[in-house]
Amino acid sequence: MSAPIGPYSPVVEAGDLIIVSGQLGLVGGTLAEGVSAQTEAVIANLVTRLAEVGATLANVVKTTCFLADMATFSEFNDAYVAGFGEHRPARSTIGVAGLPLGAAVEIEAWAYRG
Repeated sequence: MSAPIGPYSPVVEAGDLIIVSGQLGLVGGTLAEGVSAQTEAVIANLVTRLAEVGATLANVVKTTCFLADMATFSEFNDAYVAGFGEHRPARSTIGVAGLPLGAAVEIEAWAYRG
């Protein structure tokens, strides 16, 4: 798992809530190529961060997704659905002017362990 690229905690527990800071599509410290590959890597990184505190994607209740180019929404959405399977947390997807390291995708997740 890549170390955080800034001064923040990658995952925090607050009672029954688990907050995973925005994850990028890093694989071995390098950005995956393309929106689909980055989305797949982001979800894999979310899985790893959640596992650090004994949770899974099934615990995720909300994601906030950031896209550097909203024209890639359909491609992103297909990869997101593939990664989350039948689980459908609440979600916001926001187009942004840029993301760290020139990433195309970033996802933050809120999970609940009740």
